[in-house]
Amino acid sequence: METIKDFNDYEILAMDNGYKYERWGKYYLKRPDPEIIWPDSINNIKIDAEYVRSNTGGGEWKIKNNMPDSWQVKYKDLVFNLKLMGFKHTGLFPEQAYNWDLIREKIKKENRKVKVLNLFAYTGAASIAALSAGAEVVHVDSSRGMVDWAKENVKSNNLEDRPIRFLVDDVRKFVKRELRRGNKYDIIIMDPPSFGRGSKNEVWQLERDLYDLVLDCSNLLSDNPLLFIINSYTTGLSMTVLENILNKTISKKGIIKSTELGIKANNGLVLPCGITARWEK
Repeated sequence: METIKDFNDYEILAMDNGYKYERWGKYYLKRPDPEIIWPDSINNIKIDAEYVRSNTGGGEWKIKNNMPDSWQVKYKDLVFNLKLMGFKHTGLFPEQAYNWDLIREKIKKENRKVKVLNLFAYTGAASIAALSAGAEVVHVDSSRGMVDWAKENVKSNNLEDRPIRFLVDDVRKFVKRELRRGNKYDIIIMDPPSFGRGSKNEVWQLERDLYDLVLDCSNLLSDNPLLFIINSYTTGLSMTVLENILNKTISKKGIIKSTELGIKANNGLVLPCGITARWEK
C-alpha cells in the first residue's frame, strides 16, 4: 500500500464506527466511510460540518459552525478549491496525491511536449498536476458542473495560459472520435465510476464497459508513451483485474504495477482508499 506524504492541509484525526474525522485546511469535517468498522477514542474533536445519512438513502450536510461555500487547500505548490457536495464529497481525493507526484515526475523528465488525456476527470486535480509540470492536457468529464469546477482550480493555480482543453462529453464517445481523428497521447489517466451517466444520459457500467474503453485508449497511446493510469473505488474489484486488463490491451514495452492507496490517520492506522494500476515506460 502507498500512503500520502507531505499533504499538510489534510489529515484524518480519528476513525470511529463508520465515520472519519478530518481536517481540510482550517475546517473540520465528519464524514461516513464504510471501511471504518472499528471504534476509536473521540476526545474534543472540533467539527465544522457533518454529513448525516438519511434512512431512505443519501444524506445531507449539517453545518455546525460558519463555513464558506468554498475554501482552498494546498498540496505542495498545488491549490484546490473545495465545496461540500451533496453526496458527502469535497471535490478532492487526497490519496491521489501519490499519482499527482508520479505524473509530474514523468513529465518533468521529458525534454519534449507531453500530451495528457484525463478521462472521468472530475474537478481536475490530475489535470492540474500535469499542466503544472508543463504538459498539454485534454480534460474530459460528462458533468458540466465538474468541468466548471476544474476550470476554477486551473485559475486558482494561475495556469490559465497553459494548454488545456475542457470537454463535457461521454468518455467512450470522445475516445472513439479521437481514434477516428488519429490523435495520440503520451499519458492517459482514467478514474471510472462503478456506474454513471454520460452528457446525454449514456449509461456506464464498470464491469461491462471498462475493458473495451481501455482497449480503445491503448490505441490512443503515442509511439513513445510514458504512463497509463487506472484508478478504481469499486468495492470487490481487485488490483489483479486492473493489471490483467492492462496486460491484455497495451502492447507497448513497459512495466505494469498496481497498489492500494491509503491515508495514515493520527493514531497510526491506515484507511484504505481504493486501488490504482498503471502501465509505465
